[in-house]
Formats: sequence, structure tokens, C-alpha cells
Amino acid sequence: MAALSDTEARARLAGLDGWEIVDGKLHRELSFADFGEAFAFMTRVALIAEKLDHHPDWSNSWNSVVIDIVSHAEGGLTERCFELAARVSEVLR
Repeated sequence: MAALSDTEARARLAGLDGWEIVDGKLHRELSFADFGEAFAFMTRVALIAEKLDHHPDWSNSWNSVVIDIVSHAEGGLTERCFELAARVSEVLR
């Protein structure tokens, strides 16, 4: 899956509320009520990422989760990156 051009990526970003492109990656920072909620969210996303075979770079500190999505293999953002971001957004609904 080839990396999208900057123009293509920015056009796709318009359909993803809450996401931005930072340093060439889809980026989102989230806050939850507590560690349990944050970890439960990460568990749900991990299952989705495994099914898509596309894994985010992320970190967790107590009630916050920071997610960055990029294709290291393709050296940029791909359709699969946007699919994962859309699925993450669905988990948040």
C-alpha cells in the first residue's frame, strides 16, 4: 500500500474529527475518567489493530492516551492509517 501524497492525506483528514497530522503522522490526544477507562480503550484498539495488521505508536499515562499512526514500511500515511484512525474514532463513540 503506497503512501499518500500530502494533498491526498489532508483531503482524507477532513473526514476524521479530532485528528490532525503532526510530523507526518495522524495524531490524537485523549483523556479518560481514569486509568481503567484509558486501558480499556487501548485494549479495544489493540484488537482492531491486530485485525488490520497495522499498529499505532502510542503512550499511556494514567488517564491519557496519545496515539500516532503512520506506516513505517511505506514511509508515510496510507489508506490503512486512515482506516485505523476511523476505527479508533468509532471506539470513542
